[in-house]
Amino acid sequence: RKSEWVVYAKPPFGGPEAVLAYLSRYTHRVAISNSRLISADAETVTFRWKDYRIKTGDRQKVMRLATDEFIRRFLLHVLPDGFHRIRHYGLLASAGRKTKVAKIRALLGAETAKHNDPPSAETIPLTLRQPCPECGGPMRIIEIFRRGQKPRARAPPRKQAA
Repeated sequence: RKSEWVVYAKPPFGGPEAVLAYLSRYTHRVAISNSRLISADAETVTFRWKDYRIKTGDRQKVMRLATDEFIRRFLLHVLPDGFHRIRHYGLLASAGRKTKVAKIRALLGAETAKHNDPPSAETIPLTLRQPCPECGGPMRIIEIFRRGQKPRARAPPRKQAA
């Protein structure tokens, strides 16, 4: 290796659960999606972000940064040469994952994974926890389909008169 790669780590403030929540936000997606970008020009970039410190209410915030500072922060999320995202590498990589996990379970003496049937219609709530992002009303489950099954063709929901 040409240079040493040093990890800066500090003790977690919220315990192991907070560390896991933090890492899960960054290991399986890009640093920022296009849908979060509000505006950009030569001087500034404006984007939406979620404040995970706020537990209830509106956690969406808007931040405006100088373009060079935005690029600096974005590049902090780019992995060095030779490194791979967690989901594409190691024991849980797609290639041979079932075989590897079965061997790990056998070596650890753990139970084999139970493949439960999908939940029945009686156990699924009729509404979702999250309100509709368009009107704020409750979202109702109108169809349940298994993996690989195509949903029925439907028209988009109608907008309610204000």
